[in-house]
Amino acid sequence: MSGHGKRFAKAVDGLDREAEHTPSEAIRLVKGFPNAKFDETVEVAFRLGIDTRKQDQSLRGTVSLPHGTGKTVRVAVFAQGEKAREARDAGADVVGSGELVETVMKGEIDFDAAIATPDMMAEVGKAGRVLGPRGLMPNPKTGTVTNDVAKAVADVKGGRIEYRADRTGILHLIIGKKSFEERALLENYLAVVDEVLKAKPSSAKGRYIESLVVSSTMGPGVRIDPTHPREAEGVTA
Repeated sequence: MSGHGKRFAKAVDGLDREAEHTPSEAIRLVKGFPNAKFDETVEVAFRLGIDTRKQDQSLRGTVSLPHGTGKTVRVAVFAQGEKAREARDAGADVVGSGELVETVMKGEIDFDAAIATPDMMAEVGKAGRVLGPRGLMPNPKTGTVTNDVAKAVADVKGGRIEYRADRTGILHLIIGKKSFEERALLENYLAVVDEVLKAKPSSAKGRYIESLVVSSTMGPGVRIDPTHPREAEGVTA
């Protein structure tokens, strides 16, 4: 059995996989599982009672994590002239216009998030077949098509993440790293839950959050009571 297999077996030993916990209990359990050889990412997975085939029930947006993701995000900005200078001054890792689009179209991507000024979108659209499948296409709905490139760069580097429910209503969001303090993970989790609740489509019927699971990269999933997704010890609702 591999090391991962042994760690996983040790983690699930004694864990009731069907039991539902408060958010704070779930995060405590995830933190208590044996560590991998790297700093694991912690994420939360929602199964939502939405029909994403209906346009008014698609779920997409952004949320800012108060404690960031724990990951260094490389940001590219498609801009020219003064806006390109603003992007560089704000700490963008890659800045360019037509030449950057050409580089991307060759499949050379050295960034984790992309921002564009509105005047660049016709050019950036040419690279849509490369950027789109990777979730990197700038979009006005997520604040990544904007003339305020400095704020956009700061937001992305500061812990703003994009989310999008898949066609089955499943939504995965990062809430940090396993090395984070419990409270930091909990506060990031609450920011995510608040955003998902706020984004509930008005036409969605029945139970909205059908199931809710938190897990680390190499650990088992721990269920949270979907009827009380915000219940948390020591954190003001």
